Amino acid sequence: MFHGSMVALVTPMHEATHGNAVLDYESLAKLVEFHIENGTDAIVAMGTTGESATLDIKEHCSVLREVISQVRGRIPVIAGTGANSTAEAIELTRAAMQAGADACLLVTPYYNKPTQEGLYLHYKAVAEAVPIPQILYNVPGRTACDMLPDTVERLSGVSNIIGIKEATGNLARGREILERCGNKIDVYSGDDATAMELILLGAKGNISVTANVAPNAMHEMCAAALRGDRAHAEDINHRLMTLHKNLFIESNPIPVKWALHEMGLIPRGIRLPLTVLSTQYHDTIRQALREAGVL
Repeated sequence: MFHGSMVALVTPMHEATHGNAVLDYESLAKLVEFHIENGTDAIVAMGTTGESATLDIKEHCSVLREVISQVRGRIPVIAGTGANSTAEAIELTRAAMQAGADACLLVTPYYNKPTQEGLYLHYKAVAEAVPIPQILYNVPGRTACDMLPDTVERLSGVSNIIGIKEATGNLARGREILERCGNKIDVYSGDDATAMELILLGAKGNISVTANVAPNAMHEMCAAALRGDRAHAEDINHRLMTLHKNLFIESNPIPVKWALHEMGLIPRGIRLPLTVLSTQYHDTIRQALREAGVL
């Protein structure tokens, strides 16, 4: 249903002087146009990279509406609507559907560490409550919750669960899900450094942090991998590899927001408890941007 380079979009904010950083809707609209002009295949708004954990529900829904309005149907919009409360995930998913999102991305419930049965029942409840295409999202490095392939396979039988963002960076895990689920759901990488290899194994695309700053290159790399052109995909990916790695030199989205500010695309704002990129890493990120040809 969705394919290629799907940017995990940042949420631009003005630099805070007192209290929380304020959302910058003007820069948000410009970022949407930047991605459409540079070939991004879909926009994922209000995921981890969008700082969903520190926006309240009103802000969360407002950002989704703004992105959907600005896109105007030109490319798909996937809304991040996961929560560690099943009731809240249903509320956010319903709001995204009403706003016109094409699908929703739901991270595993974080902090409360549900069992595999709890994960199955959580996702099944959201899918049954809201009839919109839904994508599972497994990123145990951030959530302390790992959705195992057996649970993914069980959930692949739910009609409107159409994919999984597999962000472990473990290619053996990705291969196992591809083998178990076949054509029942699509697999997407959520790890830029291993995305090319997972697509060559059969994944349908990459939900990408790197695409925020190198959208055209990520689009071309994913397109090459999707058509099985390893040589061309490797050539592009080699130029991006330093960026893939260094955009996680501090917690995402700290480095990528600083990089976008350095490129003149957004203000410096980021919401506490995250802080602006440490000075010691500025030259590291600048060099990665230069190697990727975007600075």
